[in-house]
Amino acid sequence: MPSAKDKIRAYFLANIGTVVDKRQLAEITFPVTEWARRVRELREKEGWPILTNHDLDSLKPGEYLLSEQPPLAPSRDVTFSRTISMKLRAEVLDRNGFTCQMCGLTPGEIDPETGRKVRLHIGHIVDDTHGGKAELTNLRALCSTCNQGAKNITAEKPTTIWLLTQIRRAGRDEQMAVYGFLRKKFDKDGQ
Repeated sequence: MPSAKDKIRAYFLANIGTVVDKRQLAEITFPVTEWARRVRELREKEGWPILTNHDLDSLKPGEYLLSEQPPLAPSRDVTFSRTISMKLRAEVLDRNGFTCQMCGLTPGEIDPETGRKVRLHIGHIVDDTHGGKAELTNLRALCSTCNQGAKNITAEKPTTIWLLTQIRRAGRDEQMAVYGFLRKKFDKDGQ
């Protein structure tokens, strides 16, 4: 009997270029209820070009579009596990100040790349496919844009000296924007 992911694979392959909605996916995977996780695995772990409303303005929430033929399937002996607990996710978000660690955007701000409100995800610094562990020291908060673009890229955090150098090099308007951001951030936190 095919797994829920196998059913989703077959359905998307039969509907390349056609919008598929969450109702259809729920029907083909019934009684399995975690179909959204399987779609994410196809996108993130297997590289399928499945678009959502975060990628394409014409799609509504809960609509998906396999835009083109996906890459060849990975070996069947490859398995992925979800090992980031809700507690660990909360610790990462709190430690990172609910801020994307690559671009500095926070939830609710408008992402200049997409024009959409920012949503944060938890991403590995050293990707799990490269042996990275799901532990606090190897996780960071990333916005949707940076999380999709990061894909197995490890960017080191800037040093204090590097940041200060960049701010000193910037023009007055940019320096004032940084100052305003820091005042707003730390006044909000009461520090």
